[in-house]
Amino acid sequence: MTGFLSLVRLATLTLFLGIGAASVSAQVTPETQDYYQSWLSIAERAEQVIDVGRASSASLEKLRSEIVTYREVFAKSREQNTARIATLESQLLALGEEPENGEEPEDIAKLRLNLNGQLDALRVPRVVSGEAHSQANGLIGEIDRIIRARQTKRLLARGPSPLNPIYWPAAWHDVQTALVGLVNETTRNWRSEAIRARIRQELPVILAFGVVGLLLLLFGWRLSERLGTFLRQFGGRGTGVWGFVVSLARIVLPLVGTIILVQGVMMTNVLGLRGTLIIEAVPGWALTLLAFNWLGGQLYAGHRQTDLLPAPKNRRGEMILYVKLLAVALVLQSAVDLYGEIESIADASRAVVAFPVILSGALLLFRLQQVGLSERARANDIAAAPLRSPGVYRIVASVRRGAVFLALISPVLAGLGYGAAAEAIVYPVILSLALISIVLILQRFFGDLYDWLSGARETDTRETLFSVLIGFVLALAAVPLIALIWGARLADLTEMWFKFMDGFQVGDASISPTAFLTFALIFVVGYSVTRLLQSGLRTNLLPKTKIDPGGQNAIVAFTGYLGIFLAALVAVSGAGLDLSSVAIVAGALSVGIGFGLQTIVSNFVSGIILLIERPIAKGDWIEVGGFAGYVRDISVRSTRIETFDRADVIVPNSDLIAGAVTNYTRGKTVGRVKVPVGVAYGTDTRTVEAILLGIAKAHPMVLANPGPSVVFQGFGADALDFEIRAILRDVNWMLSVKSDMNHEIAKQFSEAGIEIPFAQRDIWLRNPEVLRGDISAPKQSDIQADTVKAPAATEAGNPGQSTDQGAGDGDE
Repeated sequence: MTGFLSLVRLATLTLFLGIGAASVSAQVTPETQDYYQSWLSIAERAEQVIDVGRASSASLEKLRSEIVTYREVFAKSREQNTARIATLESQLLALGEEPENGEEPEDIAKLRLNLNGQLDALRVPRVVSGEAHSQANGLIGEIDRIIRARQTKRLLARGPSPLNPIYWPAAWHDVQTALVGLVNETTRNWRSEAIRARIRQELPVILAFGVVGLLLLLFGWRLSERLGTFLRQFGGRGTGVWGFVVSLARIVLPLVGTIILVQGVMMTNVLGLRGTLIIEAVPGWALTLLAFNWLGGQLYAGHRQTDLLPAPKNRRGEMILYVKLLAVALVLQSAVDLYGEIESIADASRAVVAFPVILSGALLLFRLQQVGLSERARANDIAAAPLRSPGVYRIVASVRRGAVFLALISPVLAGLGYGAAAEAIVYPVILSLALISIVLILQRFFGDLYDWLSGARETDTRETLFSVLIGFVLALAAVPLIALIWGARLADLTEMWFKFMDGFQVGDASISPTAFLTFALIFVVGYSVTRLLQSGLRTNLLPKTKIDPGGQNAIVAFTGYLGIFLAALVAVSGAGLDLSSVAIVAGALSVGIGFGLQTIVSNFVSGIILLIERPIAKGDWIEVGGFAGYVRDISVRSTRIETFDRADVIVPNSDLIAGAVTNYTRGKTVGRVKVPVGVAYGTDTRTVEAILLGIAKAHPMVLANPGPSVVFQGFGADALDFEIRAILRDVNWMLSVKSDMNHEIAKQFSEAGIEIPFAQRDIWLRNPEVLRGDISAPKQSDIQADTVKAPAATEAGNPGQSTDQGAGDGDE
C-alpha cells in the first residue's frame, strides 16, 4: 500500500513538472528531483517502520530527526517565489477573465498563456513542498505517539517489590559483583606494562592536571573571595550583587578543578570500562553537589530568604544540611541508573538498590516541609521577609505542599513495585523545587542589580515593575526546563516550537509569530511617529497660526486618528497578512458587535462630528444637562467639562449632538450681563436709572457700543425692580463684573439716600383675646397687629447672587 502511495506522489510530481516545461526547467533541477526522490524513500521506510512497530525508541528518534530535516527544507520551499507569484497574479487580473467563447486577440492570448505557464511553474515547488511538509508532519506525529505510548507503558509497568526479603540477597550479591569487577579491571590495567609506560611518558601532564585541579578544589573559595574584593572596588557595596557573583565563582572554580582532575585520571588509562563510565559521570555529580550547596546558602545563609522553603533563624543550618542531602540523593540516583546500565542485573535487584534512595529523598522533602510550616518559621517569615503579594505567597505555598505530597507517594509506589513511576515523581519534585528556588534567587539578584544601577536604596525590589517583568521572563524560561525535568523529550519541545513558529491559518492568511512581531514593530514605529507629529503640531506649528484653540485641538486629534489608521494599514501590509479571505467573517461579526456596542459607536460618530463641525471647542464655556463649565478635552467617546467647582464632568458625545447645548463663548467672548436691583417705594425712578446707568458705563469691562441700558422691570411686592443690562468684552468675567457693580450700587445708593427695602409682611390675628387669656377684653373680629419688618438674609455665595427671605412674628 505504501509503495503504491509513493508511486502516486511521484506521478503527481511528474505531472506538475510537465506543466510549462520550458519554465519549469528553470525552477526544478535534477538536484531538487533527486532530493524529492530521497524524501520519498525516507517516507516509505518510515511508514513501514510505523506499521511494523518493532523498532527501538532510539531508532525511532534517529528516523524522526531525519524527517525533521526534510520538513525544514519543505517549510522553506513553501514560501519561495511569493512576491513573483503575486506579481503574475496581478498581471493576469489586469488582463481580465478569459472569454468563454475563446475569442480573444492573439497577442493577449499568448500573453495570458505565457503568464499562466510561469505561474504554474512557480507554484510547482510550493505545491509539492506543501504536500511533503504535511506528510512529514503526519509521520513525526505518529512516531511521537509511539514513543509516548512506550514511555507511559514503562511508567505504569509493575515490577518486583523491593520490600520482599527474597530479593535482598541477590541484590547484595549483584552489588558486590559490580564492585569486584570494577576493582579487578582497575588492578588488571595497573599491572599492564603498556599502561605503565604510557603513564611514565605523560606523567608531567598528568601531575600538572592533578596539581591545578587540587588547587582549584582546595583554594577555590579563597580565590572567589579575592575576586569579590576586586570587584567591590567598582562600587555596589552592600547591594548583594558582588556577593552573588562570588557565590557563583565558588561553583565554577571547584567544578573546573574537578573536570581537570577527571581528565588527568582518564589520561592514565588505568580505569577499565566500568571505571571510565563512572569517572565520566563525576563532573555531573560534582555540579549537582556544588549547585545544591550554593542553593542552600542562597536560601538560608543570608539575611534574606525566599518564600518557597522558609525556616526560623535557629534552624537554617539544619535546612542547609537537608538541601545538601537532597543533592546526595540525586547523585545516588544517577549512580543507580549508571549501575543498571553497566551491569546486567535483574529488575528485582535494581528495585532493591533504588528503594533506599527514593525513601531518603521523600523523607528529606517531608522534613523540609515540616520545618517550613512550623509556627516559628511562619513568625520568622513574616517578620524577616519583605512584604509580598498574598496571591503569590499562596501559590508558592500550594506548590510546596503539592510537591511534598507527591514525594511522599513515591515510596508507596516503589514499595508496591512501581519503581519507574516512583522515580519519575520524587526526583523531578526535588529538581522542580530547586529550579523554582533558582528562579526566585535570580529575580532577587536582578532586582538588586537594578537598584544598584538605578541608584535606589532600601527599596523592596519585589514591588517594582522591573522585578515583576524579570520574574515573568524567568518563569517563562523555566517552563521548558520544568517540562524536561518531568520527562518531556527535547523533540517534543522542538516540535511545539516549530508549530508555534509555523503559525496558524485564518482563511488563506497564515499568521505566524514572525508576522505578528513584524506587525507589532511597524505599528509601534508608526504610532510613535504619529505621537511625535501630534506633539510638534500642538507645541510648535499650530500655536504660530491664527487657528483658534478648538480648531488646533481638532487638527491634532484628526492627525492622531489618521496616523494610527495608516500605521495599522502599513503594518498589515508589511507583515504580509492577506485579510481579504476573512472580510466576510469580519463583516458578519461587525453586525453582531454593532448591536452590542451601538452606544459606543454612537458616541464615536458623535465625537467625529464634534471635531468636524466644531459646535463646541476646547476652552468653550458651555452648559449641558444641568452642568456648566469649560470644555477641557474632546475625545472620540466623550467630552470632559471642568465645572466652576473644579470638578470634572464626563459627558457622552451623543448627548452633545442630540441634546440642547448652551455655548456662551462659541467663536467669541462677548456676552451680556444682567444685574437686578430693587429700591423702596417712593424713590425717584429717574434718579435710580441715572445712577445705575453711570455705574454700568464706568465699568471697564462694559462695551460702549452697544452701550449699557437700565430697564425699569416693574412694581414688585416689596420694591421697585430695576435691571442693568450690559455687553461685556469677555463674558468669562461675568461674576466678577456683577460683584463689582453690586458693590458700587450699594455705595452710591447709600450716598444718595436711596433705600434698598427689606421684605415686609402684614400679619392679621383673629381672636387675640384667646391668645392673651383675657376674658374681660372686648371682643373684636379683627385686630391689626403691628407691622413687623425682618431684615433680608443674604446668601453668602457667588458675587452678585442673593436670596431674599421674608420673615415675620405676630406681636400684640
